[in-house]
Amino acid sequence: MTVRRPSRPTSSNDHPPTPFSRAIGQSRYIVLLAVASVLLVAVALFMIGVVQAATGIWSAVKIVYKGPFEATTLTISFLEIVSTMLKAVVFYIIGVGLYSLFIAPLNLTLSLGVETLNDLEDKIISVVVVILAVTFLEHFVRWREPLETLQFGGALSIVVSALVFFQRHSHQAKAAQQANAPDVTARAKKELFEEDTEQHAISQDEIEGQTKNAGEE
Repeated sequence: MTVRRPSRPTSSNDHPPTPFSRAIGQSRYIVLLAVASVLLVAVALFMIGVVQAATGIWSAVKIVYKGPFEATTLTISFLEIVSTMLKAVVFYIIGVGLYSLFIAPLNLTLSLGVETLNDLEDKIISVVVVILAVTFLEHFVRWREPLETLQFGGALSIVVSALVFFQRHSHQAKAAQQANAPDVTARAKKELFEEDTEQHAISQDEIEGQTKNAGEE
């Protein structure tokens, strides 16, 4: 009885990458420009949020010390602080996620569940939905124009529904990808980030897996 051993992908020594493919692989470092820019924006927003928080707390202390006050103004001010911080989180997730996807994997992003570009989109959408909810809460607390608030809420519900639909479709696409080729992405990351191999070698198992999936469809 013959035991079939799993096929091993062709090594880069058998088929060395072409100069052009290596140049394309090394071009990923240009993403560092975007990473640095986005992280600087995140730091700036965090600093703005800290200044807003300090100013808001100081204003709240003075208002409470003076006597009777209306909580609506303070609530709106604090909600704006939350909104600013959440926007900073969005830029931070984008910067760290891009670094992990294109430069080198980070345990931070893996702990957040960001392993692919679809995961990064998913996390961004989740925070954006929270930002939209906080924005609507600001309008609701003000309650100046009920009809305008209702229209604003309706518009936000349409946007949130579209984002949730896209998020669900992204989850389904990722699940299908993992079901078809669960080890291909992990092997490609290992070759790129640990072995510094830009050109992907297609194994026989990948070919057989694709043929099998095509036959099932």
